[in-house]
Amino acid sequence: MISKHPVSSPEEELILVDSSDKSIGYLSKLEAHQGTGTLHRAFSVFLFNKKGQLLLQQRSREKLLWPLFWSNSCCSPPRSGESPEKAVHRRLREELGVSSRVSFLFKFEYKAAFKDIGTEHELCWVWAGKIEEKNLSFNPSEIEAIRFVFPEELDSELARNGDQYTPWIKIEWQRIKEEYMSSIKDILV
Repeated sequence: MISKHPVSSPEEELILVDSSDKSIGYLSKLEAHQGTGTLHRAFSVFLFNKKGQLLLQQRSREKLLWPLFWSNSCCSPPRSGESPEKAVHRRLREELGVSSRVSFLFKFEYKAAFKDIGTEHELCWVWAGKIEEKNLSFNPSEIEAIRFVFPEELDSELARNGDQYTPWIKIEWQRIKEEYMSSIKDILV
């Protein structure tokens, strides 16, 4: 049974990094997102079903940054002392109640402010994997809703209603389409 409780807290320590992804210290999640944000390590996962549809999540209304915005399947920062891959598997269980073999695609740095509330400044590791839809559930304290879309549907939605999506999915999806779709097709076999 998946938890209905938050799986992270504002006091949780995030891994601060420089632009080359070298760990340079730790800072609480709350402090790392204040003002112009402090660069920290993070990850994003794109999970596809056997039909080639991408699992999207609508972020919980309780999220400080981008509440109720649509985003990729799962994303979060690793905790102090945790590798990105270990964090991916932990978070997939905590948020979606699933496990998946994932493949690393790329990493990149971005910065995006949400109103005057806070800023994401992340060096983000991007992963892709395959998901079975049976027994799929989600943690309602982290996710408001989930749905599957074909890549063309996501392209169309981002063009029409991009303001309903998180900034990082827009950046990541563009690069995935340009450079990694053949890798994703291999994952789905």
